Amino acid sequence: MSTGTAAIKFENVGKCYGERQALNELSLEVRRGEVFGLLGPNGAGKTTAMHIAVGLIAADSGSVRVLDGDPREPALRQRFGIAPQKLSLYEEMTGRENLEFFAHTFGMHGARCRERVDAALRFVALEDRQSDRVSEYSGGMQRRLNIAAAMVHEPELVLLDEPTVGVDPQSRNAIFDNVLALKNAGHTVVYTTHYMEEAERLCDRIAIVDQGRLLALDTLDGLVRAHGGEAQLSIERAGRTEFLHGDDPVRLLGEALALGPVDTFQLRRPTLEQVFLKLTGRQLRDDA
Repeated sequence: MSTGTAAIKFENVGKCYGERQALNELSLEVRRGEVFGLLGPNGAGKTTAMHIAVGLIAADSGSVRVLDGDPREPALRQRFGIAPQKLSLYEEMTGRENLEFFAHTFGMHGARCRERVDAALRFVALEDRQSDRVSEYSGGMQRRLNIAAAMVHEPELVLLDEPTVGVDPQSRNAIFDNVLALKNAGHTVVYTTHYMEEAERLCDRIAIVDQGRLLALDTLDGLVRAHGGEAQLSIERAGRTEFLHGDDPVRLLGEALALGPVDTFQLRRPTLEQVFLKLTGRQLRDDA
């Protein structure tokens, strides 16, 4: 892939905190216009990768290019936004005041500022609560305002770090809608999560990372084909259950029908969880 098609390009990126290696020769590319998922347990290195991508911290080794430039360049930072896992909001200010503050940091004032703040509030459905202090918001509302702060300046690239942690189901679905709306509007989105169903639902491609290493990177279907193992077909006939395994369930069912009538059957396809277990030998965890 040429550099021009990559929103983010990591080549052999390493980062240590003392004796702990957070990233270990991490190489990956995020394509422009896609929702790219970083899937892994807490402590896998996802947040470190995000912070390096937006220039908050420097890599110890390797090469980092974001939007064809060095993410530490101030001018380039105007072109991306980040909603960090730790909320970057001022609780004693209102929702609108928070967005105005962030808009000002990107040089927006007057009518342009009002226009963009209004649009960001509409985007996350917080217009009715814009005059309330953030301390009065629910956890889900704060997460949505955090996303609004990341995109108030219309960045090309939006990075969302565990945006659904601690939110209610309604806000979670609203955040999913926000992510897909960003993609449909032409933004590139990097989405970190340790919830597999979120990666399955939202992401065009998924990078599985653990202990700072890239274990696999592909579409959901590609990951399942390459690493998920065989499908299982269970067949009921004449009061007996038969289990068949293979990578072509249609062929398996045809072979079973050729042997006689089938009362019922059930297909279980490989899942992203099986992919993760095969690659890491353990389930996704919530510990650090």
